[in-house]
Amino acid sequence: MDRKRLVRLLQDYKKGRIDLEAALRILEQLPYADLGFARVDHHRTLRRGAPEIILCQGKTPDQVAKIFSHMADRGLVIATRAGVDHWRKVCSVCKEAHYYRTARVISNRRAAVPKNGEYIVVVTAGTGDIPVADEAAVTAELLGFRVERLWDVGVAGIHRLFDNLDLLQGASVMVVAAGMEGALPSVVSGLVACPVVAVPTSVGYGASFGGITALLAMLNSCSPGVAVVNIDNGFGAGYLAAKIMERRRG
Repeated sequence: MDRKRLVRLLQDYKKGRIDLEAALRILEQLPYADLGFARVDHHRTLRRGAPEIILCQGKTPDQVAKIFSHMADRGLVIATRAGVDHWRKVCSVCKEAHYYRTARVISNRRAAVPKNGEYIVVVTAGTGDIPVADEAAVTAELLGFRVERLWDVGVAGIHRLFDNLDLLQGASVMVVAAGMEGALPSVVSGLVACPVVAVPTSVGYGASFGGITALLAMLNSCSPGVAVVNIDNGFGAGYLAAKIMERRRG
């Protein structure tokens, strides 16, 4: 339950639209709900401004569907790292659920974000980084922010990046996903004034060590203003970008 719904509940009780017992039953469910295999945090939206996110990885389709159905009655639901089996099971209990296939995200809402105003730019070094980057983009969009995507502009052909400087320099926040040697976030940060959230990906040949090379390169960026999330953590990058934008709206 978010703040608006809580205020509405209290106003309804005050005006006699619901009785004390009904109000108490709703309030009793606010801290969390014990589903046996999961304890769903209902206070997350009140504390953080966004709901608890369902990480589908490691969960069965039945478990994901039960959590999703429970949360859908209370507002926005976002489930990440979702496979097709998760999606099919969720659809059986929540008809309005939508699957963002490239990002591997399921939500009970379609992203409806402003077409104008401040925006986040999500950039990839290569096409292979798109699934992680799109997870970031979809996350930020579902949380209510405009996102512009810019794919495959890595340092092996840096002119592709320079052709989009107007878009980059107009951003309020940037998310940059790169594998291999992970150089792109440092390059981008040297060109823009906004914060840059760097996402190392596990894309690359042997010495990339599953994204560790990119992670260490990004952590050692000589360009200031770069924050780094974990390997392949597109969700974390999108969430952080959304929180920065939220503060800007402040």
